[in-house]
Formats: sequence, C-alpha cells, structure tokens
Amino acid sequence: MTFEELKEKAHRLPQLPGVYLMHDRGGTVIYVGKAKSLRNRVSQYFADLASHSVKTRRMVSNIHSFETIFANSELDALLLENTLIKKYKPKYNILLKDDKGYPFIRVSKEAFPRLSVAGRREKDGAQYFGPYGGRGTANMAIRLLSETFLLPSCSRKFPRDIGKERPCLQLHMNKCCGPCTGDLTQEAYQDIIRQCIQVLEGKSDQLEARLLEEMEQAAEEMRFEQAAVFRDRIRAIQKLRQSRIAVVTGGADTDALAFAVRGSRACIVRLSYRGGILVDRSRVLLDGLDESDAADTLESYLQQYYTALNWAPKTLCLSHEIDDRQAMEEYLTGLRGSKCTVQLPQRGEKRREVQLALDNAALELAEADDAEQRTGKTLTLLRDMLDLAEVPVRMEAYDISNTAGTDPVASMTVFCNGKPLKSAYKKFKIKTAVGGDDYGAMAEVLGRRLDRALAGDEGFLPLPDLFLIDGGQGQAAVAQTELEQRGVHIPLYGMVKDDHHRTRALVDAHGREFGISATPAVFSLIGRIQEETHRFAVEFHRSLRSKGMRKSSLEGIPGVGPAREKALLKRFGTVRAIKQATLEDLSDLLPRDVAQAVYDHFKEKSL
Repeated sequence: MTFEELKEKAHRLPQLPGVYLMHDRGGTVIYVGKAKSLRNRVSQYFADLASHSVKTRRMVSNIHSFETIFANSELDALLLENTLIKKYKPKYNILLKDDKGYPFIRVSKEAFPRLSVAGRREKDGAQYFGPYGGRGTANMAIRLLSETFLLPSCSRKFPRDIGKERPCLQLHMNKCCGPCTGDLTQEAYQDIIRQCIQVLEGKSDQLEARLLEEMEQAAEEMRFEQAAVFRDRIRAIQKLRQSRIAVVTGGADTDALAFAVRGSRACIVRLSYRGGILVDRSRVLLDGLDESDAADTLESYLQQYYTALNWAPKTLCLSHEIDDRQAMEEYLTGLRGSKCTVQLPQRGEKRREVQLALDNAALELAEADDAEQRTGKTLTLLRDMLDLAEVPVRMEAYDISNTAGTDPVASMTVFCNGKPLKSAYKKFKIKTAVGGDDYGAMAEVLGRRLDRALAGDEGFLPLPDLFLIDGGQGQAAVAQTELEQRGVHIPLYGMVKDDHHRTRALVDAHGREFGISATPAVFSLIGRIQEETHRFAVEFHRSLRSKGMRKSSLEGIPGVGPAREKALLKRFGTVRAIKQATLEDLSDLLPRDVAQAVYDHFKEKSL
C-alpha cells in the first residue's frame, strides 16, 4: 500500500480500543501497539512526520500494511498487546532482554524450610522476597543469611534424613545448626527461619532487640551456652547490616522510574525502595528516541519488566505520564495480587525519589556519550595505525581451543563500536582438521563462516570491517588464503601475544607487525577482544568435555535415557553427587528399579 492509502485506511478506523500490527513489505510484523481509539492513534503515524522521533520515522518508512484487532476495554488491549509483542518480537518495539537477572529469594513451605534463588514468583505457598539486582546479589544475601543463622547447605531432606547418616564437616566447624542430628526440633528450626524472614523484611532492628532480651534472660537463668548463641547471632546481624549487599526487601515497596533524553539516546532508570531504603538500581539505554517517546517507552518497560518478574511493587512513581494509567494499574494489580498504584508525584518524598532517578538517568547518558567518544577515538587510532580505508566499527575475532589435539573447537566473537555483541557470537566444532592442527582448524572455521555468509545466511551477515585471528603470521596467512579464494577483500590480522600472554602486536599475512603496546587505548581494546575470544572458546571446549564425561559415566545404565540423565544432573548437579547419593535419594526421583540400577552401577565401579 502507498503512504496515502495507509493514511486513508487509518482515517476509516473506528474510535474503539484495540491493538494494531504494522507489517513491512515482506509481511513481517515490525511494530505492535495498543490504543484507546484506534483511529486517533494509528492516524498519528501518517500525519506530520517531521514531529516524530527518529525511531518512529524509520518505522513508518518501512510500513507496507497494517491490521487491527478490536478489544472490549483498554485493559484487554494492553493484555493483547503484551501477548503479541512476545509472539512476534517486533523490530521497532522497545524489547527488554528476557529477564533472568532479577531474581527473588524463595523460602520454601515445608517442615524444615530452605532458602533458594528463584527466577520468578510462583503460587506454590512459598514466601518470596525481592526482586534483587541479579542472581549474584541474591546468592550473596543467602550466603550471608546462612552464615548468620547457621542454615544447612547440604542436599539432605528433613525430617526424612534425620539420623540416617553421620553429620557433615559443617556441623563440626560450627557452620550449621545441625537438623540432621535430631537435637534441633522442628519448632526451633522454624524459629530460625522466622528470624531470617525478619531480616529479609527489613526488621533486623526488632529482631536484634528481641535477641538481646532473650540473651539477657538466658544469662540470668545461667543458661550461658544459649546466651552465647544469642550473642553471636546479634553480632552476625550487626555485621550483616553493615554489609554492602542490601538484603532489605520488605516494608512499603516503591519503584521510581525516570525517562531522560540526550541527543538521540534515551535512558530509563529504576530505583527500588524497600522499607524506605534504596536497595536496587537498574538502567536501560535506548537509541533513536526523543522526549515525545517517553510515554510509550515507560509503558513498554512497565509491561515487559514486571511481566517477566510476575510481580509488581505496591507503588510505582513515574517521571512522565503514560497513556491508560488506569489500565496499567489494573494489569500490575493482577500481577501483584493486591493493589498496585501508578503515580506521577509532583511534590514530597516520592517526587524526590523520581528526581533522584532522573539525575541518575542524566548521568548515565553523559557517561554513555563520553564512552562513545573515547571508543570512537580508539577505533580511529586503530584505523590510522593499520592504514585502513574505514573505521572498523564491526570486528570479528577467532580462537581455537583443544586438549592435546582432542575435541578441537573454535569461537567467533563480534565487537561493534568496541563493545561485545554477544547475540552474534558463534561456536564451531572442528570437523576436518585433527590432531592439534591449529592452522587447518582456523582455515576450516573461517571458510565455513564465509561460505554461510556468501550463501545468504542472515545469521552470518553482515561481514565485518576487520578480521582478528588469535595467533601469528602462520594463522593470519591461512585465514587470508580463505578470504582470497572466495574473493572477499576485508582486512585481516593476527593477534600476537607476548611472554605474559598479552596481545603485543597485530601481524598481517606477510609478516608485517604493528606494535600496539605504545598506544594504551588500542592495546586495551585489542587485549579485551583477545581475552573475550579466548574465554568463549575455552568455555565451549570445557562444556563439551564435561558433557562427554557425564555421558560416559551414566551411559549404559538400564532405564536411564536422555530425559532421566538430565533430571539426575539437574537434581544432584554432578556425577560425583549422583555416585554419593543414597538409594532413597535416587528413589525420590526415579522408579525403584531404575534407582537400584543407578545405585548398583556406581557401587560396582567403586569396588
């Protein structure tokens, strides 16, 4: 359809709530949006193009057709929009990464509860605290709580395993409260868990006061050992409070979200307050936006971020108004399971929280601009150093990894504007080069990569501005031959290491070296690329070796196929743990006869 035909079709739409899907010439959905009034909203795209942001103008120029879906209400339109964005992942929607980085601490609901990290809240009766800034933060909080309250870290289940085996070393080192001995009652253990929960809820002051009273009472009654336990716990809580890891997640939970723009780059900053304490901060940088995109961008963030968490805070304070605030409140209330209020504060404490988020967003944008300028200068230095025709915006690097010539693999990393583009990384299993032939392996990998690109495989496009090969002139020469055989004319250099395994120079296929150690910015950039490429190759190689070892250990056990092998490894973590598991532990996961076969298999091997 022509632009005028699209405009006319938009004006014919009814003034009803619904969702619209924009398609490109190939029929691909490139944008999904919702509206209170489809006519008003869709018509805006085809009127006064100069007032649109860069991103919107680019999107409109690619629209070939659109379709609409009517909805009964604004909330129904929001829910449908959310579903369609997940389904189509449109190019021009603000798409956040699948959220695996904002976990909760889960306190299980059982006789002897355990603490663990969970990716999202579930309706399973357990208690959840968070979200935290990342799995590392959540694990650190659990570790601190475990050290403070001497929680068990073993895989035993209580009360089932009480008295079955000898206590482990943790008990003898006074690092576990020892429920396995039977000396600690279920009530006493649950009291310890309640104290952990108080800390997670931000009530450590009340807990400390209570423990102080109990310590003094125990001392008066001459129960000095118990008084010492309370004393140590008070000290541990005080230490926990001073820790850099914030475990305060309870109280009146509020998130402040701010949208700021600098040039054509925008930033969203989220500050999370629990019990009046700032406990977490995150930011998202986005390109091609301006101030007019604030409402849509914040709305997309709210939708995607809290949907991924399956949770929402009690209050959300925003820097900019969004469309359909009431519908968003209804949606987030459904996620939370109780009232969630979306506010646009103008004064008071909540406005100060939003202003702090705005200040953080402005700083992030300034730092991003500075970093971009520094990277641009570094890439210009590299261009001049190598006498390249263009600045190498996109670079690819390759490395080979093997163990004494066995299980050879290769890695391909991609750097755009000096930053790793991990979505474009590739892994290769070496198929033809064997026996530690690194030259042959490099030739094979680069040849396969080029053939895929020349065949039009979008996963291997575009080609880079510069190839970097881990190795010296020999590796660069064989790689250069692969390019020449295919008529590809792209600069290629080997990364030469010094005695400390740092990249000291770049070398071409003819042996000409270009020293980089005298230019710190280039030296640092090439060093990061080399280290990242080596890390990626080694990790891939180790994962393949690990899979091979696990396969050989579990292969051939009657009744254990791929699904049960995966379940065993998920439950016990390692083959060693499976070997050490009791028959009862195995029977919890497998049918009795299969559990017996696994148990006998490893017992026979240990004889």
